[in-house]
Amino acid sequence: MTPTFRWTRIARLALPVMTASCAGSLPPSAEPPRLNLPPAATTPCVLERLPGDPTQADLEIAYAERGLRLVACETARSLAVETLLAERALQDRWRRETAPRARSWFRPW
Repeated sequence: MTPTFRWTRIARLALPVMTASCAGSLPPSAEPPRLNLPPAATTPCVLERLPGDPTQADLEIAYAERGLRLVACETARSLAVETLLAERALQDRWRRETAPRARSWFRPW
């Protein structure tokens, strides 16, 4: 007959208890609110380039086009930042209004 050590007996009891306590943890009750970014905020900015042999007219057109595109890019960036800040404010409000769940070591079935 092989001797049985004390820790082996304890491990046989502790392992199922530890597994059951981990499996019994509750998932979150609801997900925090999330906003979708507008398509304008997710499209990359494309700036015009000069042709290989530019003329004065090409320079003036490219200057005006780049200005318009930079304004559009800045608008899209500010729209993305506003959406992100609004989403964070919604999530902060949701966290404040959602009561934290009490976690107990023992849950009666």
